[in-house]
Amino acid sequence: MNHPKAYATMIAIVAAIGGILYGYDTAVINGSVGFVESYFNLGASAVGWAVSSALVGSLIGASTAGKLADRLGRKKTLLIAATLFGLSAIFSAIPPNFTVFFMARIVGGIGMGIASIVTPMYISEIAPNSMRGLLGSFYQVAVTFGILTIYFVNYEIVSVGSEAWNVNNGWRYMFASELIPALLFFLLLWGIPESPRWLAMQNNREKTLSVLQRFFHKKEDAEHQLRDIEKGLEEEEGKSGQGILSKKWRLPLFVGIGLAFLQQVSGINVIMYYATEFLGDFNIGTGENSSYLQSVYIGLVNFLATFIATATLDKFGRKTLLIIGSTGMALSMTIVGIMIYMQAVTYTLMVFIFLYIICFAFSWGPIAWVLLSEIFPNRIRGKVMSISVFVLWSSNILVSQTFPMMNQNGFLQSTFNGAFPFLVYGVFCLLCIPFSIKFVPETKGRSLEDIERMWNERTGYESEQDIKA
Repeated sequence: MNHPKAYATMIAIVAAIGGILYGYDTAVINGSVGFVESYFNLGASAVGWAVSSALVGSLIGASTAGKLADRLGRKKTLLIAATLFGLSAIFSAIPPNFTVFFMARIVGGIGMGIASIVTPMYISEIAPNSMRGLLGSFYQVAVTFGILTIYFVNYEIVSVGSEAWNVNNGWRYMFASELIPALLFFLLLWGIPESPRWLAMQNNREKTLSVLQRFFHKKEDAEHQLRDIEKGLEEEEGKSGQGILSKKWRLPLFVGIGLAFLQQVSGINVIMYYATEFLGDFNIGTGENSSYLQSVYIGLVNFLATFIATATLDKFGRKTLLIIGSTGMALSMTIVGIMIYMQAVTYTLMVFIFLYIICFAFSWGPIAWVLLSEIFPNRIRGKVMSISVFVLWSSNILVSQTFPMMNQNGFLQSTFNGAFPFLVYGVFCLLCIPFSIKFVPETKGRSLEDIERMWNERTGYESEQDIKA
């Protein structure tokens, strides 16, 4: 390969289609839930499960993805995810009853859970050290592109026919449209290599070197990378008795869980899941489908702002962007809450919602995924990422279920005028600042094996070679 960086970029783009499907699948419910509710004549509880069904599936996917990726390989596991996305798209569009719809959404959620772990894991394992921040951010760019695409698709579909047509047919096209990126993902995956670090864990040295050579100009550089990988695996093997919950890995596991939890309780998915609903309640804008159009704007801002991280992540580092983003998120979300409390619901509110999204999009959106894919050692990366992402999806469900409860609670409504949830999210955004300063390590420019050695120094553990010496 004459252009290894271009090759790495191409491979990362293909893998990142898993992020497009994650964003697509997680946000499709935003514009369709009202029509699904009317078509199946759902009560409030069933509506909540219609929204959360994919999230339930994501917990299943997250809890199994690490083991699947370690046993079958990263590539085959992504092929499984692509298949699940396709099946979900088909059966979510043609369900004979709500039970089938619910189960189809769970299947799609399993695909989401798998993709949310294996896609960033795969990209981090194939990316050159100097490009890992850039290529790792492709995943979140893809997620935001998937969200933007389905917002636009929803808006176009809802604009085509009458309310009655959308209740009977429009929502079906929204879910069926996911089949296109699912098929594209499935077909393109056949052309990418297996992760060299997974191949090294299978002791397949010849094939590992063959794959690594595609990412370097010189064979000697590929051999040097292979030796570094093998050295890291030997050090891990020497500590094989130390489980993922051992004292050595408590700090990185805590950091991983903290990143996952705080990313979700910052409130981003309230905007992504419920924007159409609460913007409609606030009567911002005019026109029958104005809230759908505003959701498109939200998706567009989210997508474009993610490129800030793509351009700066390997220059300024993970930690700096997290601190800056956390500060902006806390200020803007708090101001949103204050404006709602004061009933100052104007287009200025949209400005601060957009500011919050921008700050999230260049910080906690992409960087949490980048860090989760790189702060754990090779042999336990799959398992520990599964734990962290399981927490992420659990927190996602917690937020998606509690927002309607807080928003519809009579006491909270009369006391805070609908502002209470947003003020809560503002507090969590504020907590992101000391967490980023105190616990998050800077991994810019480090190899995955070097990051493990950094944890050895930070937690007071030496490598096995040092101990023997």
